[in-house]
This record gives sequence, C-alpha cells and structure tokens, in this order.
Amino acid sequence: MPHAPAGFIQRQDHSTDDAGQRLRRVRERLNLKFRDVEQASQLIAERHNNQEFAVLISRLSDIENQGTLPSIYRLYSLCCIYRLDLNEVLTWYGIPADSMAADAGLIHIQKTHAVNFSQENASEAYLPIALDPGIDLRRTFFLSEVVQRWGKLPLALVGGVDVRRFRYAFVGTEDWSMHPTIPPGALLVIDDTKRKIQTSGWRSQSERPIYLLEHRDGHYCRWCSVRDGVISLLPDPASDAPVLNFRYPGEIEVVGQVVGMAISLDPEKQQRTRS
Repeated sequence: MPHAPAGFIQRQDHSTDDAGQRLRRVRERLNLKFRDVEQASQLIAERHNNQEFAVLISRLSDIENQGTLPSIYRLYSLCCIYRLDLNEVLTWYGIPADSMAADAGLIHIQKTHAVNFSQENASEAYLPIALDPGIDLRRTFFLSEVVQRWGKLPLALVGGVDVRRFRYAFVGTEDWSMHPTIPPGALLVIDDTKRKIQTSGWRSQSERPIYLLEHRDGHYCRWCSVRDGVISLLPDPASDAPVLNFRYPGEIEVVGQVVGMAISLDPEKQQRTRS
C-alpha cells in the first residue's frame, strides 16, 4: 500500500466514518458552520504558535464526510471548540484511553518504576453488583458462579478508597529485592503524603512501612532506616539483594509509602528466573 502524503492519515475503517459523523452532529447542535470552526481553530493555532492546530474547511469536510482521521493537533482543536472531552473522543476512533494502565500491564519492564497515568479517566471498573442471595460468603467460591449482574462502578466506592488520591508504581519484573514480601511485577499504591521515614511503631517486620524512593538511576521499593544523614534501603532478608546507602536528604527522594498492592497469582508469572 502506498504511503499517504505527509500530514495526511488515510482512512482505516468505517469506525472513523462514525466518529466524523458524531463530530458533525456536535458541530450542528452548536450551530457552528465550517467557517466558524476554521476561524476558531486559527485562534488556537495562533495562541500556541503552531499552524498544526488549524482546521481548514476542506480538512473538516474530509473528517466529517470522508472518515479522514484528524491529526492529534486538529482533534485537540475540535475538542476545545466543541467542548468535548479529548479522551472520550479518542474512544470514538477506537482508542481506549481509559485502558492505558491495563494495557501497560501487558508490557513487562525489568526496572521498578512509577506509573504516571492520570487517574481521572481510570476511576471506574466492572464489578459484581448483584450476587446470588443464597451464597455463603464464609466459604471460598468461584465468583463467576454466583455473580448475577456486572456493572461499572466508581472505584471510589470500593472500600471507600479514592484512587485519584494516590500514585502508583510497578515493581520491575527483575526486581527481586523485596521478594517474597513484594514480588516482581506487583502494582503498588503509593501515598505521597507519607514521605517521612517512620523509625519505630511496628510490632513485626510485616507491619514495617515500605517506601518507594526515586534516585537518578531509577526507583527503589524498600524498607528504610535513617541515621546520621544516611538512609539505608533494606531488602527482604530472603532476597540476596544488598543494602543500599545514600546521603539523605540530597542523593535520593522519598516518593511515598506503599499502602496497597496487587499481585498476580499465576505461578508462571511468579516463576523466579534470573540470568
């Protein structure tokens, strides 16, 4: 297939036709003519000193009637002019912006790292909202056998947790420093309001606070102790990872305390393979 000219994206399938028609209906509801949209987009282009934001009449006609995919700049301008949510409009074009975190989980990265996706558009999940009323919740059972209805609920309603309050991180697939307390590949919930290292108050090692820290070489997830201006990052005793020492503050930053964790129970994913 020949390449499209620079600045032009070829039509991919009929879903783009539908998206273009939806944009047209929004424009018509706002009583905007092609010339109005072109002039409005020119204001955005001038504000950002970038003509890529401009939506010419001919291009808008192609977007609405020919299923032409708008560039990210033009799509931004159209969303501004029509007062539309950009992430929602991306779904019209088959781009599930609210699935970024889930799709990112398919890619295994060896180093522990922070997750910087916005939680504004990931605050809902499909959950069982109606169970068999005769089920005995004291026993273990397959959830799929007793769920009568699934529905999309705000995660803020699950356990009273506001997911947008926290930050997130993944433990690298080759980061065994906290195994088995925290295995590689675990998703961590980080409370960045808890950045002061707690030096006492736990009854056992399992209750000792774990912190996510950021260094110029990357992120670390460890127990910590601070003494005489030095912070020691302590691994799980069962691992063979070394204790790391840094000047503190100065060489390393505490991102926050680990307050939640999700792990895979798939034995193949938990298999310990080191080079």
